[in-house]
Amino acid sequence: MVGELGADCTEIFINSPTELRKPFMDMLQNICTQYSLRVKSLHTYASFTESYYFFSSYERRFYDSIEDFKRYFYGMGVLGAELLVMHGSKIPGSIPDEQVFERFDTLYTLGREAGITLCQENVVHYRSESPDFLTRMRAALGDHFHMVLDIKQARRTGIDPYVFAETFADNIAHIHISDYTNEKDCVVPLCAGARFDFPKFFRFMRDKGYKGDYMIELYEKSYDTPEQIRTSAAQLSEWL
Repeated sequence: MVGELGADCTEIFINSPTELRKPFMDMLQNICTQYSLRVKSLHTYASFTESYYFFSSYERRFYDSIEDFKRYFYGMGVLGAELLVMHGSKIPGSIPDEQVFERFDTLYTLGREAGITLCQENVVHYRSESPDFLTRMRAALGDHFHMVLDIKQARRTGIDPYVFAETFADNIAHIHISDYTNEKDCVVPLCAGARFDFPKFFRFMRDKGYKGDYMIELYEKSYDTPEQIRTSAAQLSEWL
């Protein structure tokens, strides 16, 4: 559907281990070639289990899980994706923040050796929902800290997205966008009742020097028809 809607860039959310195998990757590559789609990023399928596998007090499980983490490298190489998006450690977690930073840095270094950049997304109910946590993570990782800003997740946390945008302007590598109404916290941008001021946000990020992509990230119930997404993307592109 993404190609048929005329998009020129996309993020792929991997939903199962088999989707990282050659047959599925070949299918995705063929779709991308057919529609001239650029794949900027992949999202891990293990979002809800990352705390268990990578950020728990059971150290052996972390090292065993590294081999699973490396499976993303093949798929990203096939599709030419640059960024790997991770939710990270949930709240409250079983290891201190400093150990979370060390584990993340180990994964980041493995990714860089394969030519990809591991990015921390701000997500509600995860430690990354907190700007303070992300600030300390940046201090610990230095140049290895890259962030995906999700404006929906910021709203769900109760924090203005501009707080994240201002604080981490130099570290934001990718942005997930969506809109909201009085009834729903995630809808297709510019639909009836939508409230987010995208021209203002785009100007703000441009003034901060952001040159990355904006990815419309929705759920199945976030829109009624694919045409809504096409119309939304066209207007957003015009403003950009």
